[in-house]
Amino acid sequence: MNTPSLLILAGDGIGPEVMGEVKRIITWYGEKRDMTFDVSEDLIGGVAYDTHGTPLTDETMAKAQEVDAVLLGAVGGPAYDDLDFSVKPERGLLRLRKEMDLFSNLRPAQCFDALADFSSLKQDIVAGLDIMIVRELTSGSYFGEPRGIFDLPNGEREGINTQRYTTREIRRVARSAFELARKRSNKVCSMEKANVMESGILWREEVTWVHENEYPDVELSHMYADNGAMQLVRWPKQFDVIVTDNLFGDILSDCAAMLTGSLGMLPSASLGVPMENGRPKAMYEPVHGSAPDITGQGKANPIACILSFAMALRYSFNDGAEADRLEAAVEKVLADGARTADLLGPEGGSPISTTEMGDAILAALDASL
Repeated sequence: MNTPSLLILAGDGIGPEVMGEVKRIITWYGEKRDMTFDVSEDLIGGVAYDTHGTPLTDETMAKAQEVDAVLLGAVGGPAYDDLDFSVKPERGLLRLRKEMDLFSNLRPAQCFDALADFSSLKQDIVAGLDIMIVRELTSGSYFGEPRGIFDLPNGEREGINTQRYTTREIRRVARSAFELARKRSNKVCSMEKANVMESGILWREEVTWVHENEYPDVELSHMYADNGAMQLVRWPKQFDVIVTDNLFGDILSDCAAMLTGSLGMLPSASLGVPMENGRPKAMYEPVHGSAPDITGQGKANPIACILSFAMALRYSFNDGAEADRLEAAVEKVLADGARTADLLGPEGGSPISTTEMGDAILAALDASL
């Protein structure tokens, strides 16, 4: 197989800072593990708008369609709040997801032992936590039509977003969840609002169909999404894989992220159908945002972006052993006490910089050889 190709879209805010540490990791793999990547870079989000007048050019979109995986940093910031909705930085990200048809968004919530007492929840509730939320990413209320803000005859306005799903859209993301569960603890919990939404009724029926006809060996349960949010806070370790729609997945995955103590720790993968070479269309990105309040100060935590690259090793390049190596290096660094500012507890301490965290992880990788 040809050298795997990566398109890096560092984006806005702290995106370039955390992606800089990922690029050092990629270089390490080339030098120490003989794993070379064909790496290219381009613009997305606010920086793309500043340069081209659009958050994502057609040329960049074409590159994303051709590579084996896209690595994305972050988009957005207050400087772009007054832009027309059609050219806001986030529209570039949504275009990537839609046109690459990245329908399955994987958001792990794992609590490293060294950070178990950093969560706002009690240590026994989060210690050892390892769940995966599978969020449908290309349909639902974020893409449904009609949508928009409309003037009414009485002088008022109304905002409309349409929640819609088809059998195909639900079944394919359900299959993604069941496949993941088979490699984990073999349990899937499907979350929706079948009690008040017709789309929720369809979701439950179609997930059940996939279970009964294709994955009867996997344990399936159903839960209303609002109860799911409460259960994530009450006893999150009851879950293995959660599958849900676009809107609820957005909310529930951020809720699960904070169980671990910091958004700076959480990676994500967005996967589509396999390409001709067998690799899925894929984009990997940290869950955190652009954090404009700390941009350029060396305070950003690069771990979520680094772990996103670990997910790329696992899901795009089928190298679970090297993904494990990188994740173990992160765990060792945390166990040794290294902390960026976002990981300092109430007792305080001296944080290390973005680059120093990268240095520590590279040293741990060297020690793993």
